[in-house]
Amino acid sequence: MNIALDATYSLGRHLTGVGVYSRQLLFGLARAHPDTRFAFQYRPHRFLRSFQDTLPPNAHRGLLIASRVSSCDLFHGLNQRVDSGRYRRTVCTFHDLFVLTGDYSTPEFREKFAEQARVAAQRSDLIITVSAFTADQVHSLLGVERERIRVVHHGVRPPLALAPVEREKMILFTGAIQRRKNVLRLIEAFERVAPPDWSLVLAGSAGFGAEEIAQRAQGQHRITSTGYVSDVELESLYCRATAFAFPSLDEGFGMPVLDAMARGLPVLTSNRSALPEVAGDAALLVDPLEVESIAAGLRKLIEEPALRTELSRQGMERAKQFSWEKAVQETWQVYCELLNG
Repeated sequence: MNIALDATYSLGRHLTGVGVYSRQLLFGLARAHPDTRFAFQYRPHRFLRSFQDTLPPNAHRGLLIASRVSSCDLFHGLNQRVDSGRYRRTVCTFHDLFVLTGDYSTPEFREKFAEQARVAAQRSDLIITVSAFTADQVHSLLGVERERIRVVHHGVRPPLALAPVEREKMILFTGAIQRRKNVLRLIEAFERVAPPDWSLVLAGSAGFGAEEIAQRAQGQHRITSTGYVSDVELESLYCRATAFAFPSLDEGFGMPVLDAMARGLPVLTSNRSALPEVAGDAALLVDPLEVESIAAGLRKLIEEPALRTELSRQGMERAKQFSWEKAVQETWQVYCELLNG
């Protein structure tokens, strides 16, 4: 069997959630199925950079060219994009459609994204979504039949082995510093309820709307915005923090929630989009549109050690239900269903 995948988004030191997903799928599939040939295909602007990666023995790199007729048995677009190349069978992963549902990007990006999503949906034999929430959006916003959609959840990255440190009076947020992540309301809620000796750390690179967030936090000595941090630096923050807050307005999955849970942090997150699906009963759910709801949740995490302990226990158990090995296995089952069907 020969399988081609769009590996474009798997490159770079500052990987987004899509990048993490791409690398886990690409290398996980090759490792799990050594008798299958995999073509890691990159769009031209990323192709030369791909030579920094050492590929598995059963994988080779190639150019992803829109006009090419592929001899592969199946093509998998890993980021809701399928160009006009012709393939025997096509699978495409949809992560989220937040660009279509809120003011979270420029009009130009929204128009481009919407067209790519529609085309990818039309050209795919089967669609993988990373949550039931995203599956509902693909059905309702793009008109894709339920029969063509399969849900495969993301996995969770295991903690790095670092020397234990004492927890600090710190609320941690990780993710892009952007409007969609609801950082402005998180800052306001923190200011309302956090005692003077508590801090809020925002770890992530700047995104759409970052300027207004930076202005809001400017001069606040208890609020630190780190910018992008390495895996080791991020792990250190997880080890030092007392609680994790992620009141995002719209998530197709929500990797940071599981990452925090796997590291024993009690989690506060939103009661909307895919976040309740991911968090289950193991997090404190709040209304992300209401500052007072976020503030009440933060107050509980700050003032109730017993609650933090219980959420920590529940979160670690919840995180065990998600793994990249499981995601790889279920993705392979989608391939087999399509090729054997």
